[in-house]
Amino acid sequence: MRQQDLKNKRIYVGLSGGVDSSVATCLLLEAGALVTGVFIKGWYPDFLKCDWKEERRDAMRVAAHLGIPFLTCDAEESYKKNVIDYMISEYKAGRTPNPDVMCNKYVKFGTFFDFAMERGADYIATGHYARVFCHSRECRNPGQNSNTQLLKGKDGNKDQSYFLWAVPKEQLEKTLFPIGDIEKDEVRKIAKKYKLFTSEKKDSQGLCFLGKVDLDEFLSHSIPKNNGNVLNKSGEIIGIHDGVHLYTIGERHGFTITKKGTDEGPFYIISKDIKENTITVSDSILEIKDSSNTGVFLRDVNWTVLPEIDKNYLCRVRYRQPLFECRVQEKNGVYTVNFLDNQDFVPVGQSLVLYDGDICLGGGIIEIVI
Repeated sequence: MRQQDLKNKRIYVGLSGGVDSSVATCLLLEAGALVTGVFIKGWYPDFLKCDWKEERRDAMRVAAHLGIPFLTCDAEESYKKNVIDYMISEYKAGRTPNPDVMCNKYVKFGTFFDFAMERGADYIATGHYARVFCHSRECRNPGQNSNTQLLKGKDGNKDQSYFLWAVPKEQLEKTLFPIGDIEKDEVRKIAKKYKLFTSEKKDSQGLCFLGKVDLDEFLSHSIPKNNGNVLNKSGEIIGIHDGVHLYTIGERHGFTITKKGTDEGPFYIISKDIKENTITVSDSILEIKDSSNTGVFLRDVNWTVLPEIDKNYLCRVRYRQPLFECRVQEKNGVYTVNFLDNQDFVPVGQSLVLYDGDICLGGGIIEIVI
């Protein structure tokens, strides 16, 4: 949407206390929008030191500096159910989830979106590095405009479209990403121009809302440790581990090798058995079981743009992974994505996201690897 279209529009911005959302707010104000800053409060476990109060204080400081109203959206229930509980259940099932995808779908573009619309907002906005494009001048009819597209952010190093594939189209049509056309360095320059203290603030990392956490320690509060055997390729017991649910194929940390030759290097997990609670390791990552994958079956798909069958697309199954070629097939509502070149280490439970140039068509959760 062009800046002139935003004059006097009521926009609620997810104001996290970081530089990206701060600058997004500045750009909306510059365009003449009526902006309200909103801090989204998640769920925070008793055993983890969280700095959400400090982040909320920073968000309030930004709002005060810019002279805009400030509200808090309580998303604790949604975050606990749809992000944390989901993540734990996936690990219990031996899958590798992507909680940030669920955080966007259910919290930022679910609870927060509803919070804003119920208060009369015309749009919500966030500091994501992505873009929304509508062929018409304005997305006037949510859910009706088939030309709405989710695009990659201009800054390829910061592009976050991978985490946004599950956001429903109806929400995208009422969403603005003000910094999606800007490089990160320029974002910090704009922050300095507006004398924002966030201009030098480090980017947040780790789990959505919780930041950097020790995943094994975090999961141990919900998934009790269940010591099991580490096996070599011959099935011999060579070590112990804390519980098969805590490990991912390809990982080389967190387990103890008690029988190791002097010439052996680090060991990688090449397979795991949920039922027997064992992991098998090798000193060669190339021996990972089923490491040469030809495609996947998807569940819980969401398409902003419906893919054409058997057209060549690009996709990725991990954030920042180089894009690779694929084709899509559909039968009775079940989508299969076939890789044009075999891929290594495709994780069940992660997200496969589909691209056509800069357009993010959508994606799904990997259910079966073939």
